[in-house]
Amino acid sequence: MAFPIHRPRRLRRTSALREMVRETTLAPSNFIYPLFVVEGRDVRRPIASMPGIFNLSLEHALAEARQAYALGVKSVILFGIPDHKDARGSQAYAREGIVQRAVRELKNALPELIVIVDVCLCEYTDHGHCGVIEGGHVLNDDTLPLLAQMAVTCAQAGADIIAPSDMMDGRVAAIRSALDEVSLTDVPIMAYAAKYASGFYGPFREAAQSTPQFGDRRGYQMDPGNVREALREVDLDLEEGADMVMVKPALSYLDIIRVVRDRVDVPVVAYNVSGEYSMVKAAAQNGWIDGDRLMLEILTSIKRAGAEQIITYHALEASKLLG
Repeated sequence: MAFPIHRPRRLRRTSALREMVRETTLAPSNFIYPLFVVEGRDVRRPIASMPGIFNLSLEHALAEARQAYALGVKSVILFGIPDHKDARGSQAYAREGIVQRAVRELKNALPELIVIVDVCLCEYTDHGHCGVIEGGHVLNDDTLPLLAQMAVTCAQAGADIIAPSDMMDGRVAAIRSALDEVSLTDVPIMAYAAKYASGFYGPFREAAQSTPQFGDRRGYQMDPGNVREALREVDLDLEEGADMVMVKPALSYLDIIRVVRDRVDVPVVAYNVSGEYSMVKAAAQNGWIDGDRLMLEILTSIKRAGAEQIITYHALEASKLLG
């Protein structure tokens, strides 16, 4: 019997060999950890649909950020949940709003931590939509000044990166202009450029208390069947001044991450969203999968597709395994 000359298995024989030739590697520095900050003191409220994730008052958010930083996770992204919501989401851009105060607390305690703020109105409006409503419709142009104002107050509080997620047309340009007008020219924008209208967001809406009170968000988020539209959105955001672009969700949109990575020369971020996280947790709790192994496999696939940074609720547990 003739033996093959080419034996790829030679390099799979031991763990050390596999690690030596691994093409895609994960590190804690690849992760951005989401934090849901709420008003009050000593609040650490479990989110039922997202085991291990909590609504956190400021002191607990700081403790969570400290833990992340010690594990090598150098970036967090903040979502604020105010006590008071109204039609125009006024607490989103209040100088003493929950997210602005959270930024100050985190930057004062951990100056080297990269603090990113999700800029959107949905967590702050009483109707749960991402913009101003009139006649049951989201008004694109009327929403832009409010998003710009939120970006400015967060950046003035010390946010390192502004991340608009609302999917209003022209919002990157409006935010860039507003930041530049107040001499915040060095604050970068991480645009949620290709954000799809996805069923994977369900648990997040519990965490952020942002379920729309009527209709849905398909009128401004992207249709899951579209690829070329994602590239157009990315191009437009870059033309308007975005410094980084994001694909959301990640796991069912690995092809989008890849085509975006191949198209642009700026950093690409992917959001490993709540539903993706919760499916892993639920299956692991039922003993159907090895949760740790699947978690790392999913995160590796997202990076392999082309994302340099991954927003993920797995950040802490993945970093502990990688450490």
